[in-house]
Amino acid sequence: MRKNLMIIAAAALGLASCKGGFKQADGGLLYNIRTDKSGPTIKPGDFVSLNLVLKTEGDSVLGSTYELGRPAPQIMEKSPRKGDVTSAFLFLSEGDSATVKLAIDSMFKKGAPRPPGIKGKYLVYEIKVEKVIARGNQTEPVFNAHITDYFKAQGELVKKQEPAKIKKYVEDKKLKTTKTASGLQYEITKTGAGPNAVTGDTVVVNYAGRLLNGKLFDTSIKEVALKETKQFDPRRTYEPIKLVVGAVGPGSVIKGWDEGLQLLNKGAKATLVIPSELGWGEQGAPPMINPFSPVTFDVEMVNIIKPNPNAPKPKAAPAPAVR
Repeated sequence: MRKNLMIIAAAALGLASCKGGFKQADGGLLYNIRTDKSGPTIKPGDFVSLNLVLKTEGDSVLGSTYELGRPAPQIMEKSPRKGDVTSAFLFLSEGDSATVKLAIDSMFKKGAPRPPGIKGKYLVYEIKVEKVIARGNQTEPVFNAHITDYFKAQGELVKKQEPAKIKKYVEDKKLKTTKTASGLQYEITKTGAGPNAVTGDTVVVNYAGRLLNGKLFDTSIKEVALKETKQFDPRRTYEPIKLVVGAVGPGSVIKGWDEGLQLLNKGAKATLVIPSELGWGEQGAPPMINPFSPVTFDVEMVNIIKPNPNAPKPKAAPAPAVR
């Protein structure tokens, strides 16, 4: 977990200057507790769940758990390195918020270049402690059970919030969607010609998939990848994908796609808003898609290929022997 936090850190932080309540801890770390709740401070071995925003001194956000849609969980190290952002957690308790400033030069080995775009003397973390589960004298099974209960409760909370998130997204984007019995919402943005795709058809589809915060997580279109992520995989061939509607097992797609593709004919384009139940559900698809995350796809039906009626039929499997 510490590695994940440092990745966020290496990508982001910067804030107010050293005036106004900043204190210096061992290792040169500067911290300012902005919200100080009552309660015991975090101790080594405790489970903590925090929201973090990493910024430059110019207030450019480099990374944020809020953007990911979930706080970062971590077991507090027994001996955090002096000057490391995790060492500041020891000054905080559940419900606290703080600003932590780290000297950039201390974060990178001598001679190592700074990541591009990071200027100034400090990186700045905005930290909000969402949950602390104290280890205390609990046995490992009991401690782990409390953590599991916390994650379950968080999952249920996110699940309950999903309908409101979808409603807000549709309203904010001014989409004129139709809602099916399953909960899929769709808007045909360009009409096509001919019959709709049906189960068993092979379809050729261009797509761009995004989270409801607008972040692109996958696309078959090179121009979209370059525009929205500023980078693309040069090893990948960006082209429409080919799949069989209603396929089961390898090559199958999420339920929202199976249903949505059958609403389209050749040449049609549509926006699909897919609830998590028809997407990746409670498991999500880490690291991009969290549990209970609704997603949206812009899709284009490039072609529909009907199955060959003269193709040889597969032989029926022999009936199992009865004993």
